[in-house]
Amino acid sequence: MNMALSEFDKFPGGELIRRGLDDLAEARESAEGLLVLIGAPRLRRLGLHIPEVRGIPPEHRLYDLLMRSDPDAAHSRYNALIRRLVRFERAVECAASARIAGSQGRSRNERGAGLSCSLYP
Repeated sequence: MNMALSEFDKFPGGELIRRGLDDLAEARESAEGLLVLIGAPRLRRLGLHIPEVRGIPPEHRLYDLLMRSDPDAAHSRYNALIRRLVRFERAVECAASARIAGSQGRSRNERGAGLSCSLYP
């Protein structure tokens, strides 16, 4: 599924992913950019171009970045960011599944019957 950056805001967490992609394109290290790197394998399967990055894992880099700005809240902020990433990924996957089902000429009821699109774990 290829989508324009302008479409990201339709999905939960889309603004974070859009900012992260912008930051990666400008070689800026940010929480949003690191979040995109964390989700890179799944985001690539969804058709997004995410650069390959070597070195310290982005999970560690994100946590370190959050620790530098507010050590007491780093853990909860990290978990909140990961939850938003997962919601975005699930929403895009759900939209892609619905789009495929629609292109196969299935009725609305048939499309809905085979989809399980929960955005919350």
